[in-house]
This record gives sequence, C-alpha cells and structure tokens, in this order.
Amino acid sequence: MKAENKADMRLAEIKSFLEEKTDKYNQPQFIETDPIQIPRYFSQKEDIEISAFLTAIISWGNRTSIIKNAMHLMRLMEFRPYEFITLATLPEYKKLENFTHRTFNGTDCMYLVHSLKNIYLNHGGLQNTIEKGFIKDGTVKSALTGLHSAVFELPGERTRKHIANVERGASAKRLNMFLRWMVRNDKRGVDFGLWPSVPPSALMLPLDVHTGNVARKLGILNRKQNDWKAVEEVTQTLRTFDPADPVKYDFALFGLGIFEHF
Repeated sequence: MKAENKADMRLAEIKSFLEEKTDKYNQPQFIETDPIQIPRYFSQKEDIEISAFLTAIISWGNRTSIIKNAMHLMRLMEFRPYEFITLATLPEYKKLENFTHRTFNGTDCMYLVHSLKNIYLNHGGLQNTIEKGFIKDGTVKSALTGLHSAVFELPGERTRKHIANVERGASAKRLNMFLRWMVRNDKRGVDFGLWPSVPPSALMLPLDVHTGNVARKLGILNRKQNDWKAVEEVTQTLRTFDPADPVKYDFALFGLGIFEHF
C-alpha cells in the first residue's frame, strides 16, 4: 500500500474517532462543568455577549475557580452586565476594585468594563467590532486584531497581558473560545449561535495545553509551541474533516484531555 494511502486511512480513522468524541461531549451536560454556563444565565443578547467575553477572559486555571469568580463578577454587576457597563455610576464601578482571578485584578476588571462601555457606545458592540474586522479579509485573525485595537483604544497598558494579540503570534485560546460560543449554532444546546454573519467554517481552534497535547498525540499537530501558527496548522487539518464546522472538534480534543486524560 502506498504511503499516501496509509496516511489517508490514518486520517479517516482519526476523523471517525473525533466525530465519536465530539458527539459525546457536545451535549448540554457539558455545560455543568464548563465556564459557558455563566452566559447561559442570561437571555438578552448583549448580556450574553458581555458575560461570555468577561468569563472567557478569566478562563485559565482551575475551572471551578473560573466559574466561581465569573459568577462573583456577574453578582457585582447585579446580573445586568449590559446595563451595568453602559449606565453604572463611578461609585458603582468601584465595586469591581477588589475583584481578582489569579493575576487578573480589580484594575484590569475596571479597565475592561470601561473598554466595553466604549465598544458598545461608540463601536456598535462586540458583534459589530468583530464583524468589522472579519469582513476585511474573511479571517478570524483580522476579526481578533480589530477587537484588540478596540479594547485598547483607552489607555491601559497593565491589562494588555490579559488580552491575546494574534498579531504577535498568540494562540488566543480564550478569544477563540469566546468566538466559538458566539458563532456556532448546531442546535446541540451548548454554543449560542448569536453571530450568524461569521461562518463557523472560519473559526479557529481554541488551542490550549490540553487540546494541543491531544492533537499532537493524534498526529494532527506537529508544531511544538502553542502559538498562532499551531492554531492555523491544526485547524487546517480539522477543516479537512469538516470544512463547514472544523471547531466542533474542540469538544473532542478538550474532552479527551480533561475527562479522559488521553
């Protein structure tokens, strides 16, 4: 058998395996232990977007702590994130001064809230900001570059370390996860599908330690660093499995790493 035929058979086996695991983990019960449960508390579009963005930004470390701290942040915003961001007075903003999640502190929290206010009042919101970047060349990289620029229109050097810059080669795991939440709409009850103008086919894998390690063990990622080049490499392979929805395999790769210690 020719080498390329063996390679094709191997990829077919990997695809079948990932399809099975995707079906297993892309289920509503997945939400029970995942930070995506936070925006699920809301029904208004803007509340979902803002709570999802803030939750995604602090989504590193222990997932129990992530969920606990994200819930605390929503409580500080009186479970009205859009109203809080756009209408809160300075004394109300100051309630965020003592918020912490690992190295993300009250200064960072207050900066992002002010930045989101600017984005919603002057840029048409998170969705419009992403769309303006995306339509430049139809890539998520351009969308995230535009978002980064909008977030840091206000002075805030300290907070830059918490928002990935894909122009500098960052994998942008948390931002890609946020986009997956907002864009994918497969009726499975996990992702929201609020932003139909960005096609799921354009999404990039939220690459982290777990998904990266599993992808390398499966042989669908060769690059050693978890950077933007690695995101492009593994997502391109996933597109050969499902061109219309490559990032659905995030459920499989993440589930294999977290729950099955693959």
